[in-house]
Amino acid sequence: MVEKVKLDKVDRQLLTMLQHDVTLSLNELAKAVNLTTTPCWKRLKRLEEEGVINKRVALLDPSKIGVDFTAFVQVKTCDHSHAWYEKFIEAVYAMPEVMEFYRMAGEYDYMMRVQVEDMAAFDHFYKRLVNQVAGLTNVTSTFAMESLKFSTVLPLKPS
Repeated sequence: MVEKVKLDKVDRQLLTMLQHDVTLSLNELAKAVNLTTTPCWKRLKRLEEEGVINKRVALLDPSKIGVDFTAFVQVKTCDHSHAWYEKFIEAVYAMPEVMEFYRMAGEYDYMMRVQVEDMAAFDHFYKRLVNQVAGLTNVTSTFAMESLKFSTVLPLKPS
């Protein structure tokens, strides 16, 4: 089990600000939380070392770059061995179209969110998936007609 990191009010403020705009300068962050730059930098460094901040990225608009066809793929398998699991994960990790990938409880064993250009590109992805991994008993796909909410901002509630 992963141990929770203790966050105080200032940590939460900094994390919320960074989730909204990671390009904020150290001076802007420090001023917003009433710290000088050195203690603010030390907090950010600690949060990175503890794994709370694990990456800083640019979020792209899928429609602007032509990959706004979203598919949700649910997978059932008849093979639950560790060897199969590792092979399946390796295959999926090698597919850049897979944006999210989960092992599930319930009717399906795995679920992924796939971003591609169009239905033809999805068909190509689907064929690669089902031909690359043996043991898939059911692969069901649904397609998003419209994105109504998308966020990468995690809710930070007071402790």
